Amino acid sequence: MATPDKVAAVEEIANRFRDSNAVVITEYRGLSVPQLAELRRTLSGAATYRVAKNTLTALAAKDAGVEGLDDLFVGPTAIAFVTGDPVEAAKGLKEFSKKNDSLVIKGGVLDGNVLTAEEIGKLADLESREVLLAKAAGAMKATLFGAAYLFQAPIAQAARAVDALRAKQEDAA
Repeated sequence: MATPDKVAAVEEIANRFRDSNAVVITEYRGLSVPQLAELRRTLSGAATYRVAKNTLTALAAKDAGVEGLDDLFVGPTAIAFVTGDPVEAAKGLKEFSKKNDSLVIKGGVLDGNVLTAEEIGKLADLESREVLLAKAAGAMKATLFGAAYLFQAPIAQAARAVDALRAKQEDAA
C-alpha cells in the first residue's frame, strides 16, 4: 500500500523527468558524502543530482512516459536531471567518474531516446554548444569573405591591368 510520502516522492521525481532535457542514471556505490557534494557542485547549473530509490524512480519514469530504463534501476542509483546543456552535464559526470572510479554511468535519456553509457560518453566528448556555434559563425564568416574576394577580384585585376598599361605608356614616352 502506498504511503502519502511515497506518492509525493514519485510525483516529484516524475515532474523532474518531465522538466528535464536529459536524464543520466549513475551508480554511486562507494562515494562518500563529501564526494557527492563535490559532484553536485560540479553539475550545478547544468543538472541536479539526486539519490533515489529504484522502485520509486521506476514508477516515476513510467508515470512521466519514459520507457526503457527499468534495467538501469539496479543497485544504489542516483540520477542527474539535466535542465541545462546535456553535453556540459555529461562532461561533468565523465570527468568526475575519471577521478572517482566509484561513480559508474549506467545510461540515460535524451529527448525521449534511451542512451547507453557509451553513448553518454560520446555525448561528453562533443564540444560545448558555444564552441559549436562559434565554429559555425567562423565558417559562415569565411564564406562571406570568400564571396567578397570573388566579387572584388575582377575589379582589382582591371585596376592592375590599367596601371600596367599606364606605366608602359609612360616608359615608352
